[in-house]
Amino acid sequence: MSNMMILIFELIGTVAFAASGAITAISKRMDILGVATLGIVTAVGGGFIRDIILGITPPATFSNPVYAIVAFLVSVIIFIPSVHRFLFKNHKFYDYVMLIMDSLGLGVFTVAGIQTAMHHSDSPNFFLLIFVGMVTGIGGGVMRDVLSKSTPYIFVKHFYACASFFGAITCIILWKFFGEQIAVISGTTVVIILRMLAAHFRWSLPKAEPDENITTK
Repeated sequence: MSNMMILIFELIGTVAFAASGAITAISKRMDILGVATLGIVTAVGGGFIRDIILGITPPATFSNPVYAIVAFLVSVIIFIPSVHRFLFKNHKFYDYVMLIMDSLGLGVFTVAGIQTAMHHSDSPNFFLLIFVGMVTGIGGGVMRDVLSKSTPYIFVKHFYACASFFGAITCIILWKFFGEQIAVISGTTVVIILRMLAAHFRWSLPKAEPDENITTK
């Protein structure tokens, strides 16, 4: 896959995650600094963690600031009153936009993490590729939720991390047999479809039911 195609994929993911972070910040009544910060962190946080794991210095966030700039611009646009009022006024549309943005970002960044590991690691094994792919996909969202004082989305919502996991496996296996382009497109598609299906059918992992007699301090 060409460098231009990789750039386009990553910019799509950046826009998607930045919008997700900015919308979350506005729902928490943050000021413009908080909205911009959460948008940027959500968009580049997973890639930042990925680069640290792979020993890429400086991380792409700093060596190629186009992603942070795009995330900042998207966040500022979302902050415009007429834009975010429209989103929050139309609750169904807002939920749908959030689902699309988060699913798209998760899919794109999961396979982007695998791409980076493939190209920068001397001996990328199966575990490394899955781990880096998932961290890239869910890392920014976890940082977003922690900064906004929310329970990380991956621990409570529909099949979130699992969608990244299965998409990563799809990408890795197809990469070996059919090459990068088919693997990247297929992996991204699997993540998006699983996320959409999970949201529609409310698929969730089993959750613990705490004993009412147990108290926490």
